[in-house]
Amino acid sequence: MITANMVKELRELTGAGMLDCKKALTETNGDMEEAVTWLREKGISKAAKKQSRIAAEGLATVKVEGNKAVIVEVNSETDFVAKNPEFVSLVDSIAKVILNSDVKTIEEANKLEVDGTTVEELVVQKTATIGEKLSFRRFEILTKTDSEVFGVYSHMGGKIVAVTILEGNDEEVAKDIAMQIAAMRPLYLDRDSVPEDRIEKERAILTEQAENEGLDANKLPMIVNGRLNKFYEEVCLLDQGFVKENKMKVSKYVEGKNMKILSFVRYEVGEGIEKKEEDFAEEVAKQMNN
Repeated sequence: MITANMVKELRELTGAGMLDCKKALTETNGDMEEAVTWLREKGISKAAKKQSRIAAEGLATVKVEGNKAVIVEVNSETDFVAKNPEFVSLVDSIAKVILNSDVKTIEEANKLEVDGTTVEELVVQKTATIGEKLSFRRFEILTKTDSEVFGVYSHMGGKIVAVTILEGNDEEVAKDIAMQIAAMRPLYLDRDSVPEDRIEKERAILTEQAENEGLDANKLPMIVNGRLNKFYEEVCLLDQGFVKENKMKVSKYVEGKNMKILSFVRYEVGEGIEKKEEDFAEEVAKQMNN
């Protein structure tokens, strides 16, 4: 059975109309991933990628000390609380205690102590004090060598944060790359980092699109390869146009500075967490019943 919430979710993922989303889900027996592919093949949803709804509020931050950095996300229910000094202090405390540890999982991090209180207990206490559900969602620790440099960038007061490691010592270049990552949302470092199955699926979708457009069959391979290059330019950091000088690729920019991007992490607060939108769900239900 195709439900209103399923149609709502597909619409938010693809930007397609409700009736198109309902048809896509019907055609694919309710398989969400296949429905996204179906819409793209029909040319209804053209985006190469769409993140899940950016819904939950909260704050992300990066702390750096020497050759070690940590990126952390803590969620709240409202943006108002996310700006609360007490909440900001909580996020800061969690980041600092993790930075001074070698934990690898959320479970381990929750057992760390801040002034005699575990992180898990601290979150519960702050939830009671602030009066809103809080959640320590994720973190990642990064390390570098003395011949490498961190680049850090925070956007919208901690709604989007990025940290990257470059081979070299120019901190301004590293910050530029972190800004690029925050702004352009790359999924992979380079083409070699893209999983083969993702490439093959993309190629199949692009081929289906081209066929549906009635293009010359003899030219399809060339057309598909051209469109696949556009896909790489969107999802691969090194293939993207540099935000400060769009005619230059990121790869050329860092090469010109005698540096090399090694890795990066980007957090966008709430990505992949669904936010309740009861009114919109009701609207979808009414449309489906018409």
